[in-house]
Amino acid sequence: MFLGTDESSRCFALSLTKHIMKEKVYLDSTIPSYYFDDRESLQTFTQVTKKWWSEMASYYELYISDAVLQELSSGNYPRKNEIIRLVSSIPLLPLASDLEQIVEFYISNYVMPKSLVGDALHLAYTSYFDIQYLLTWNCNHLANANKRKHIRVINGKLGLSTPEIVTPLELFKEEPST
Repeated sequence: MFLGTDESSRCFALSLTKHIMKEKVYLDSTIPSYYFDDRESLQTFTQVTKKWWSEMASYYELYISDAVLQELSSGNYPRKNEIIRLVSSIPLLPLASDLEQIVEFYISNYVMPKSLVGDALHLAYTSYFDIQYLLTWNCNHLANANKRKHIRVINGKLGLSTPEIVTPLELFKEEPST
């Protein structure tokens, strides 16, 4: 540990520790797509996403996968180029050979319906690579309190960790009290 005694040394040590100990966050495709969404019905989600991105993203190690890039590239988004540019500097997790089997296990154990292979793949990436958080606006199939226990049980059978599956609203840091 850094043994400097002056205030600037302590601040440096704290900032270094914060950088080294960043928690990991996997972003599914809803996060970058909502960042640029212009639909009036989603403006609250867009505002929260932008606020999280500007205020919180730097506190975490962010990751995406090729599945996210494929969804963003094939989706019908009016601002697709901006969306892809937003995530272009985020590290891409490698495609591990075990992911396909994990996705199949999720589907066969009703964690996700067959029609939602993408959601199962996001969960598989996050679990397989032991990432603490899966950040999503998908509250039907991912960030859903009714599914958490089932996901934990299935991941336990697979010997995988279970990420906290949250929306940006749940991943703001607590403001220090004055």
